Amino acid sequence: MKHPLTTTMLLVALFVVAQIVGLVLVNLSIVSVGVNVETGQTELVHDTTAIGDRPDFTGWQSFLYLVFGVAVGTALLLLLIRFRKIKLWKAWFLLAVFLAQAVAFGVFLPEVTALAFALALALWKVFRPNPWIHNLTEVFLYAGIAVLLVPILDVPWSLVLLLAISIYDAWAVWRSKHMVTLAEFQKGSQVFAGLMVPKPATKHAVKRPMKKAAKDVKALPQPTQATSAILGGGDIAFPLILTGTVMEGLMLVGASRVAALSEALLVTLGATIALAVLFILAKKNHYYPAMPFLTIGCLLGWLVTFLI
Repeated sequence: MKHPLTTTMLLVALFVVAQIVGLVLVNLSIVSVGVNVETGQTELVHDTTAIGDRPDFTGWQSFLYLVFGVAVGTALLLLLIRFRKIKLWKAWFLLAVFLAQAVAFGVFLPEVTALAFALALALWKVFRPNPWIHNLTEVFLYAGIAVLLVPILDVPWSLVLLLAISIYDAWAVWRSKHMVTLAEFQKGSQVFAGLMVPKPATKHAVKRPMKKAAKDVKALPQPTQATSAILGGGDIAFPLILTGTVMEGLMLVGASRVAALSEALLVTLGATIALAVLFILAKKNHYYPAMPFLTIGCLLGWLVTFLI
């Protein structure tokens, strides 16, 4: 097993919470379900986000928009790593956290309140980090991304996106290994995009001659520095985007809000099982691309939803 059992359970639980919160907020962001007079097709009307309108893309345009965004973002981050621009990375991350959280909070709070609350939490996260605030903000961060992006995608293109990201993730971890570089840099800068759960510190005894042990406090067991179990942001966001489009797809064919949400959670269940299996089978001190495993779980969950 890659991590201690309690750490694994907590990381998986946080993944589930992030998926559910994101799905609920996407559901709440839908203002109405109606029929387009011109096309005769059922459409979902979404509220404007706290940071403005969504990108005016659909279908393959949305797919290319997201792929281009991932590519540019990765290239820029690699440049920051190359020149050790940690302050620029923190500023960029602060802005991203603020905007994404503002979108999430804007679903259930007035716009000004959502912006103020998002800014306060983003500043806290970057300048006074701790595991609680880090993971709390991560949950709403990816919920905000889902609220922003799910309406511009549909199930087929979300599946294509998931498969493309899975291939890229496997290549980036096992071949080019630049994904490992990104993860190590973020951990070292204490600003990490993804869930992070500290592992319990272990103790080891330092062997000393018996006659010196009583006088030397270093002879006592000393706690080692605790490391952290991590799950990258993309591993949270992309399964959530698919789940959100599945939920909206169900609503478009007549399912109620509650029924669509409940059935879409089967995709979350599939992804959660896949993630747990990955952590159980993975070896310690090794990096693994989570997206291929999560994609398999998502596909199995989606097939069950489709059959129902």
